[in-house]
Amino acid sequence: MTERPDILMIDPMPEAITQRLADRFTIHAFDDLDALKAIAGRIRGVTTGGGSGIKPEIMAALPALEVISVNGVGTDAIDLVEAKARGIGVATTQGVLTDDVADMAMVLMLDVMRGITTGDRFVRSGQWGKAPVPNATTITGKKLGIAGFGQIGNAIAKRAVSFGMEVAYFNSRKRDESPYLFHEKLADLASAVDVLVLAVSGGPRSKNMVNREILDALGPKGFLINIARGSVVDEAELISALQEGRIAGAGLDVFAAEPHVPEAFYALDNVVIQAHRASATVETRAAMGNLVVDNLIAHFDGKPLLTPVI
Repeated sequence: MTERPDILMIDPMPEAITQRLADRFTIHAFDDLDALKAIAGRIRGVTTGGGSGIKPEIMAALPALEVISVNGVGTDAIDLVEAKARGIGVATTQGVLTDDVADMAMVLMLDVMRGITTGDRFVRSGQWGKAPVPNATTITGKKLGIAGFGQIGNAIAKRAVSFGMEVAYFNSRKRDESPYLFHEKLADLASAVDVLVLAVSGGPRSKNMVNREILDALGPKGFLINIARGSVVDEAELISALQEGRIAGAGLDVFAAEPHVPEAFYALDNVVIQAHRASATVETRAAMGNLVVDNLIAHFDGKPLLTPVI
């Protein structure tokens, strides 16, 4: 590839990945729409994160845009209909982060059910020997429900089975190849399990799908784990359910208005929170960044995208 197409970088990338991009392309860091005007006509590719995506006004301002390479698996912040209509290719880093995200789901589950973080605080505050050591909840033999049964959901199921859990799932369609019990309705799944893990895609279809009905179906002994998108959960209802003991606890890696986290969560000992870092390992972030670059190189070399969405 001898040409150096102009690429708009919406989210920062690790230094090594940025350098690799700069070796092949002319990189422009996104500032604002006013600053974009001077170069908009030259931009042929975009790199962005799954959470940021590309706002409609940015996409509309780029008449020469050919490809969007996403550093993540989420596409809910990208207008795929508009991209397809304009012939803009979209690629994600699907498959690369599956294992780390599935691991985070298990870590959050273990933490909130076994009281790892609360136990750490108990020891650090000097309570050991002064107050009774709190009991936790065992995982072995518990029923796990997974909402969203793509690559990540399936990887979570395999891990859960090794912990002696019984697995069932809810999905947009039944996976005939799966040995696990399928529920057509999320409420039915929630009422049948001890732990509900959310691994669904974000977007309008899944917005607030975990509402008061689902939380009440999960019940006072149930735990909610979210490694999907914050928009999937009605946060106000979740906070109420945790405060009132209508569910037992929650493990949350994602929130509705990141990086803002409702302060009510901070006061709750029955919730474990993370900064949307399920895929944040050195190894996976490097693999994701390289795949972002590889997809751009493939496109501008006239080859198919390696991991296309459209």
